[in-house]
Amino acid sequence: MKIALDPFMLRHVPLTELPGVVAELGYEYIELSPREDFIPFYLHPRADKAAVRAFRKALDAAGVQVSSVLPVYEWSCPDEENRQAAVRYWKRAIELTVELGCPVMNSEFNGRAVASSESERQFWRSLEELLPIFEREGLELRLEPHPYDFVEDGHAAVDLVRAIDAEFVSFVYCAPHTFHQGGDIAGIMRRAGSLLTHVHVADSFDHRASSGNRYIVNPPSLADQIRVHQHLDIGQGEVDWDLTFQSLAEIGFDGILTVCVFAWEERARESAVYNREQVEQYIAKYFAK
Repeated sequence: MKIALDPFMLRHVPLTELPGVVAELGYEYIELSPREDFIPFYLHPRADKAAVRAFRKALDAAGVQVSSVLPVYEWSCPDEENRQAAVRYWKRAIELTVELGCPVMNSEFNGRAVASSESERQFWRSLEELLPIFEREGLELRLEPHPYDFVEDGHAAVDLVRAIDAEFVSFVYCAPHTFHQGGDIAGIMRRAGSLLTHVHVADSFDHRASSGNRYIVNPPSLADQIRVHQHLDIGQGEVDWDLTFQSLAEIGFDGILTVCVFAWEERARESAVYNREQVEQYIAKYFAK
């Protein structure tokens, strides 16, 4: 099992200094999420071969590895021009991931919850172009349902990943999205079984509580277009962490656990250390048996 850090809260640290900082925080792995100087959100990657070489040198010096690369693109967008651009960006992101020597990429389904059928059609169209490239390059692709994606429910998301029917495509369980996935932690994990290869670790509150009035949106007419969730430290929200790790142990999980807390940039380093220690304690509690 690999414990990785999503360094989004450290994104202003220069890329060549990032591995050293991550090592100081007690991590051996980085999940490289979007950052402006490498792979930005929704835009063409910015890194060149020189940047990759410098980053790899820094990784080697710090004894840190990139466990996965996480791009976010509109590859399921109902607008065809946007989808085609996203596929082009994906292709370059794949090239950079190969140059990094990283075997795993993970991302979101994307699309629009209010246009789910159109978005799914575009998703499959993008996969037709990209899956052969993943297979040729020997890369794994791991997918998660994100709030407001064309698929949000965890059970439906597992079934969609299974329908892709490729050995190198699997499922990401994102804990801070637990309540948008339906709240059935154990059931979703059991349904996924060996398809579950990756977990995102952060806490969140249940937006469904108080008869759905925990978060009030004005004007109310926009409620179906807005999704509220957090990426908090473990213990600050309502995710059942004992059930989460117990369920992972029951299915024999042996993949990547990525700490992806985004809420506390003013104490990003303390947050990273605290959550790593919490993950290690839960692993010791449920996986040592």
